[in-house]
Order: sequence, then C-alpha cells, then structure tokens
Amino acid sequence: MKIIAGLGNIGREYDKTRHNIGFMVADELARRWNLEGAWRRDRNAMYVEYRAPEKVFLLKPVTYMNLSGNAVGPWAHFYNIAPEDVAVVHDDMDLPLGTIRIRKNGSSGGHNGIKSIISNLGTDAFPRFRLGIGHPVHEQEAVISHVLQRFAGDDKQIIEDAVKKMADALELWLREGGDLDRVMQQFNTKPAKAKKRAAKEAEEAGPAGDAAKEVPAKETAEAAAGQADTGKAQPEEAVRTAAENL
Repeated sequence: MKIIAGLGNIGREYDKTRHNIGFMVADELARRWNLEGAWRRDRNAMYVEYRAPEKVFLLKPVTYMNLSGNAVGPWAHFYNIAPEDVAVVHDDMDLPLGTIRIRKNGSSGGHNGIKSIISNLGTDAFPRFRLGIGHPVHEQEAVISHVLQRFAGDDKQIIEDAVKKMADALELWLREGGDLDRVMQQFNTKPAKAKKRAAKEAEEAGPAGDAAKEVPAKETAEAAAGQADTGKAQPEEAVRTAAENL
C-alpha cells in the first residue's frame, strides 16, 4: 500500500492559493482517476482510494498545514505503511515558480507541515514532492501575503502545467513500485521558462557578468562573511515559520 498526501489549508479562503499546491496536485490525481466525487473523511483527512494496481490512499489533511502529521501519521500507522511508501506533496518558497524537486528524505527545510509529519512518523525518511511557488522579498508581511495569494496571469498557466507534471511524477512513482530514482532523473529539471529566463539574465549581464565570475574565491568568501556579520539578513526559517503559522 501507498499514501500520497497533498498538503494545504482547509477553507475556501485558502482554495488554490500558493500554500495549497499539495491540495491542487491531489485534486488533479483524483480527476485523472475519476474519483472527484468520491472524497470521504476519516483520521483527520479527506481521502479517496485507488488501485495502481496496489492500493493507494490519496489524502488531503484537514488539520491545517502546521498539524499535517496528525493526519498522515495515523493513516500510515493504522495500515502499517512504511515511511518510504508515504509520498508528501507540498509547496516550496525556495524554488522558482513551477520548478519540481523530488527527494527521498531530509530535513523539513523550515516547512512546518513537514516538521509535523517527521514528528508523527518518527523519521524524515519519506519521499518529498516539492513544487516551487517562488519567493518574495524577505519580509514577514510580504511572505505571508505571498503564500496566501492565488495564481494569476502567466503564473497561473505555469502552475497549472507544473501541477500536471507533478501528477505525472507521482503516477510514475506508483508504476515504479515506489522506486524514486527514475522519477527524480526524469522530473528534477528546471521548467523551460525558468531556463529561458536564466539564459536571458546571463545575456543581459554581458561582460559585467563575466567579470564577476573572475573575482577570486577568497575575496568572494570574505565579502560574504562581511555581509553575514552585519546581521541584516533575516533567517529563512523564521520567515517561513511566520508564513505557516496561519
């Protein structure tokens, strides 16, 4: 058996906001599996069952983001599902909009929903399917506003395409019997628009950008150290925590 848990916050005010990207992916999978009207509620989550061919529980925790583990943990423990068979889908502010990153395990990266799941499962050894939502300036109010925004304009099309690709990645994970290697190899790539944007920025930088590359590593390190000593940078985890305490 497998679990796919898409993280988000319940309530219409959070529907299709950046922080609810996990719910959007879960809804896309339910649509593909013709289960859109089959959602039921149990153990702190909305869920549907699917066979691919083994049984899969598709979850949307109803605990709010910070307590996601109170749903994922009970489901995994009740059905004796190993952590490596629990795939968690969530937003990531540290990734460019639409970028997919998949990994087998690791720390929470400051994401409170992941912290809760690690605590409830007793391990960080479960797959993460992360989808980038981009990052505003490092100010608490800006971050909170950012994660609660709905996608619009070009961003909306980028994220719609990314949600479908993430659903593709999860279906491949199921077909591969939980083996992540092929999934990571195929999907851990930058989206085309991100590549074009990076190429354009490099072109616009021109000779100045090339000159910057020639700065000795020692000077670069010393400059970075000096900037760190100023204490102006706000810790990323503190910013993210403020955003998720909603």
